[in-house]
Amino acid sequence: MSNSRHALSRRTFIRGAGTCLALPWLEAMTPAYAGPETVKGPTRLGVLFMPNGVREDEWTPSGKGRDFEFSKTLRPLSAFKEQLLIPTNLWNQGSVGGDGHYVKTSGFLTCQTIQKSLGFDLNSNGTSMDQVAAQRLGNQTPLPSLELAISPVSIGVDRNVGYTRVYGSHIAWSRPTRPLAREINPRLVFERLFRLSNPNAAHSQHDKLLLDRVLGDARQLKRRVGSDDQSRIDDYLDSVRSLERRVEQASKPVGKTWKPAVDMDPADKPEGIPEAHAEHVRLMLDMIALAFQTDSTRICTFMFGNAVSGTNFSFLDGVNGGHHSISHHERKEKNLVQYQKIAQWHVEQYAYLLQKLQNMPEGESNVLDNSMILFGSGLRDGNSHNPRDLPLVVAGSAGGRLQTGQHLVCEKKTPLANLYCSMLDAFGTPVDSFGDSTGPLPGVLA
Repeated sequence: MSNSRHALSRRTFIRGAGTCLALPWLEAMTPAYAGPETVKGPTRLGVLFMPNGVREDEWTPSGKGRDFEFSKTLRPLSAFKEQLLIPTNLWNQGSVGGDGHYVKTSGFLTCQTIQKSLGFDLNSNGTSMDQVAAQRLGNQTPLPSLELAISPVSIGVDRNVGYTRVYGSHIAWSRPTRPLAREINPRLVFERLFRLSNPNAAHSQHDKLLLDRVLGDARQLKRRVGSDDQSRIDDYLDSVRSLERRVEQASKPVGKTWKPAVDMDPADKPEGIPEAHAEHVRLMLDMIALAFQTDSTRICTFMFGNAVSGTNFSFLDGVNGGHHSISHHERKEKNLVQYQKIAQWHVEQYAYLLQKLQNMPEGESNVLDNSMILFGSGLRDGNSHNPRDLPLVVAGSAGGRLQTGQHLVCEKKTPLANLYCSMLDAFGTPVDSFGDSTGPLPGVLA
């Protein structure tokens, strides 16, 4: 196959996939909502991923258990002390062998070692924790899960370490070879959620026509590519056929259909992607809060930046430069001061989301109390790329299922996967094991 023909086929495939995946989630695909409402409200699971690590000596709280004091970086969370679980000494063993950032990013929620690749054979060697939950309980809401980010998917190969940059753009994997597409435009996220809340009968027929076109394009493409790509297209067709079955199912009368927990005001729709990074982040966090409040989904991941993110943080007082370059601080105090400011800014954004969720009443509680919102990075220190003692915080008690209000000091080299086992249990999707787990993390489950 010539290069030009390969490029054309690839664009055709991406365009076909985009027709299905980039649209707001279709109402016709929505399964019937049959779960009873409870006083406590449903449990939500959120993950906020920060690239490039933190300044180590300004992260870990002093003291342990309930008798702890916030570090400088974590001080913006002081108002939420009783809602926090801060684990120390967790590590992701699966990311130890990889160079640089990519293994630490793509393996953050899988606790597996990704396959080294230049981009043609992506393999995370596992399903991410969020998708384990989504595959078991995602049918209770119109969106099984929602994947958001700030930066577009990175392309090309990082020649310094020999990994495709695509790995650095994904933390959510529905299967080992299938990273989930992220939305970076807050306006499109709002439109997707609004469309769920305000269904239009004409949408169903239009959605069916779109699916037919996607299937037709994919079948034509399959005849023009080699056996490896045919296998990938088969995976894609399986996904589209699944959507088609959901279209057919949704067209049948049901006793009770899903309804949004609150109404959405179309006047609140964002204009698009803001030029200012800080404003962009806030809008995406607003979309997470809206998705949880309306119960459009109960599972969401958000990436503040891709691996090796070079976002310029000069908008912060005392910072001059890009995140990744500053993270390679070389133990110079000038760089370390800036590195800490960037990490603290991310924690402040986390606190912003927590406050929004706490301000949303739900029965006798609020959305934050009924949630588990994990904040963290796939490495501790950007200078050494150290994946041990990861910087992590969990907010919300999952409706009383987690023991919050504590700094949990674990034994050194405790698997990160143990925390995920506990969170999956609290979410109502318990597993016997996950990644390299040795069991639930003691002291987490209530």
